[in-house]
Amino acid sequence: MAGVPAPQTAGVSARRLGSAGTRAPPGRRGARGSAPRPEVEFLYCDLASMQSIRQFVQKFQRKRIPLHVLVNNAGVMMVPQRKTVDGFEEHLGLNYLGHFLLTNLLLDTLRDSGCPGRSARVVTVSSATHYVGELNLADLQGSRSYSPHGAYAQSKLALVLFTYHLQGLLAAQGSPVTANVADPGVVDTDLYKHVFWPTRLVKKLFGRWFFKTPEEGAWTSVYAAVAPALEGVGGRYLYNEKETRSLAVTYDLKLQRQLWARSCQMTGIPDGTGGVFPASLPRREE
Repeated sequence: MAGVPAPQTAGVSARRLGSAGTRAPPGRRGARGSAPRPEVEFLYCDLASMQSIRQFVQKFQRKRIPLHVLVNNAGVMMVPQRKTVDGFEEHLGLNYLGHFLLTNLLLDTLRDSGCPGRSARVVTVSSATHYVGELNLADLQGSRSYSPHGAYAQSKLALVLFTYHLQGLLAAQGSPVTANVADPGVVDTDLYKHVFWPTRLVKKLFGRWFFKTPEEGAWTSVYAAVAPALEGVGGRYLYNEKETRSLAVTYDLKLQRQLWARSCQMTGIPDGTGGVFPASLPRREE
């Protein structure tokens, strides 16, 4: 669920836009003050339901409005073994497949919204947990041996592989759309309610000193969404508003293609890559 940002949150966002080199657009003046009043419209979408995702996309596209930025940021963390309404293991289905389907269904709208010098952007939120993740293509759903931590790490690893392959395809097709990964860091949110109790205790006792606030955790996503320095730049893993390298296996083109093809099968969409694959991926300059 989402809500209208509180004034202090909106102020933080505006400051981050400014530090990224982007001016926040002027908003309406409030009836009792000079603070801008954001205009927000909500459309319901359950990322754990393929049907809900398709219905959301249909409703959005009927509005015939541009889509300049898509931020993929829904998820669960280390939940007990359970399935989505479509029968997918929940980490895989919600964290990864939901975003995979949503992004693919909105690609035409993103392409139509972007233009040379002002690309539309896809920002997918992953996690440092992907560094310890392993992608088991033979058992993506963990049906043989389930580990909450392993399932979560795999879903975050899959998001990075997906984003890099998406960027390669977009670049090969000359699309005015870029795709990057944002790592928010360790953020003080309710996602930790299913982790081991010692971790919850540490969070409770020391969270204010060692964990980022939700606003701070959003900074890298905001940077990826609006920074002029990233115009036309994709296939990057961003942490603390800087590019860094992700796990070595995420640059494996064969693994990217295999995951993409399997994801198309699982979500019921055609694999429209048409044999167009990137020869290489952008690398961080050393």
